[in-house]
Parts: sequence; C-alpha cells; structure tokens
Amino acid sequence: MLWFNLATAVPVLLLTLAGFLGGIWAILAVIYLTVFVFTMDRLIKGAAARKNANGEFPVGVELSVFLGFSHIALMVVAVLALSGKTGLAVWERMACLILFGQYFGQVSNANAHELIHKGNRWLRRLGVAVYTTLMFGHHASAHVKVHHIFAASHRDPNSAYMGESVYHFWPRAWFGSFMKGLEAENKDRERASTPQPKWTHPYVTYLFGSTVTIIGAFLLAGFMGVASLLFVCLYATLQHLASDYIQHYGLRRRRLENGKFEHVGPKHSWNAPHTFSSAMMLNVPRHSDHHMNPRRNYTELRLDEEDVPMLPRSLPAMGIISLWPPLWRAIMDPLVMEATGQSKASLEAQALDHVKPS
Repeated sequence: MLWFNLATAVPVLLLTLAGFLGGIWAILAVIYLTVFVFTMDRLIKGAAARKNANGEFPVGVELSVFLGFSHIALMVVAVLALSGKTGLAVWERMACLILFGQYFGQVSNANAHELIHKGNRWLRRLGVAVYTTLMFGHHASAHVKVHHIFAASHRDPNSAYMGESVYHFWPRAWFGSFMKGLEAENKDRERASTPQPKWTHPYVTYLFGSTVTIIGAFLLAGFMGVASLLFVCLYATLQHLASDYIQHYGLRRRRLENGKFEHVGPKHSWNAPHTFSSAMMLNVPRHSDHHMNPRRNYTELRLDEEDVPMLPRSLPAMGIISLWPPLWRAIMDPLVMEATGQSKASLEAQALDHVKPS
C-alpha cells in the first residue's frame, strides 16, 4: 500500500501547491516526478519488483476513486495556474504545464484506464469523466472494444509497428482509435435488440463532457483558460499515446488459418519491472498480464520477467528515449528481433499491413 499511496497521492499535494504558490513547490514537484521516481526505481528492485502481487500492493478501488476525483480538482488548479490566475511567473507557469501534463498523462490516464475496466458502472463512469476532461473520451470505447481485441496486430491503431516513429504514431493512433471506437460502438448499437435513443450514444457523452470542461475553463479564466486547458490536455494525451507506442512496439500476433489472430499472450506486450514508477502508473507497465486478464485489478497484476518481453528502462524513461527515433530504434529494434525470433526484414515487411484496409 505504501508504494501506491506515496507514488500517486504525493504528487496531488505537490501539484496543488505548485499551481497556487509556484516557487520551491514547482521545483519540488519537478524533482519528485523525475529524479525521485528514477532514484526510487533504482533502489527498490530485485525481489520486490519480481514478486507476484498477492499482498504486495493491498489497495485498490479506494485509491482509484480518490485519484479520479482528485483529477477533477487538479484540472481546475491547472487551468487557474496556467492562465495566470494564481499569479505565477512565466517560468512557473511553464513548469506547471510540464508537471500537470506529465501527471495527467502518466497517472490520471492510467487511473482512468483502470476504472473503465471495472464492472461497476459508476466506477466506469468516473473513468470516462477523467478521459472526457482530457479531451480523450473516445479512448474509453476504443481501448476496450478495439485495442483489447486487436492489440499487436495491424487492425489496432494503438499498436506501433517496428520502424514507426512516435511522431508518426501519435496522429495515426489518435484519429485511428477515434474512428475505430466509433465504428465499434455503432455496430454494437445496430446489434441491440431494442433501438436506443441517439443521445445515449457514448460518443455523445464524450462530446458533451469535453464541451462542459471547455465551458468550465472559460468560466474560470476566459479564453486563456480554454487555451491552457487544451495545451495541458494535448501534452497529457501525447504522454499517454507514447505509452501505447512503447507497450506493443514491433510485436505482432500470428494470423491463423481461419483468418483470426492467435490469442493475445505474454509475448505481445512490453513490460517493465521498475517498482516505484509502476506503482505511480497503477501497474500499467505490467502490461502482458493486463492483456491476458483485463478484469484483474491493478493491485493483482503479475510480472514474470522470464516469460515476457522486458523494456531496458522504466516506462517513463523509455518515453523520453522514444522522442529520439534513431536512439529508440538502436535500442529497441534488436530487442524486438530477439523477442519475436524474426529478422529485421521480416518485421519491417509487416509494416505494410498498416496500409491495407482493416
């Protein structure tokens, strides 16, 4: 319980203080989300990182609910701080843009991801609310109804192929998941035994939630508030999509003789054993187990380093490396070939699948 509470709850306090007071609090928040997390990952390793989750992190829904409602409050703080309403200097506002964007992208998104997988509709609605405030509501549909079905294949917009840069992946994944999620929702509604009113369409909910968020930002700080909201949401979304880019990069499921893909397995996702950053992201880096058991609570996700592809650095660190495509490919392409047992030419040929109709 300590790691989850420390890793995810402490930034809520630091970001609130940074948004209203700036100065040393902004500096401390930067240190926490960078140097401190990196240091803790280095210190807490070995047996603690490899343990299965039975009793390792005995917290769950309560923390997710706390983080969900805290996110809404932090969105208000972010808009006020970035728009200048709290009296911060320019450098403090720039620091807050990075801080809030990083937290929303790595923690709020990870928590919303956990919530939309819950069977309880109120928890799922809280997850949807978090996504819609980030202008990313369609992910609640696309992640469950597209990504979990077609992950590590050309039919999933959020699975990167080997050789693709994160800059190419960002727009392809955002627009692709928007359209694929809409298509999946429309098909589900067409198959429904009872016609459903148009206003109940999930995409109407996403649009309505995002519109309310924009109006709220305008009421808080005018057009500067809206601009601040959109900038921090863009930053957070790029952070989130960078995680998607990393977690399936170059990995592909075989197509079977019946035309379907093999079941998703441990070899189809990249994982990271770094305990503290994993706790901060609610165990998202234990990605293989999540795909094989999507209803399993984040506190119970397991990690067997011998059976799954492992990233050489923590997920946040790999996100930074991905911004330099030549360095990224120099590190990751050999690992992809090792993990898949395929040649570079064979893997790059698979990239052609992405230009075929799906």
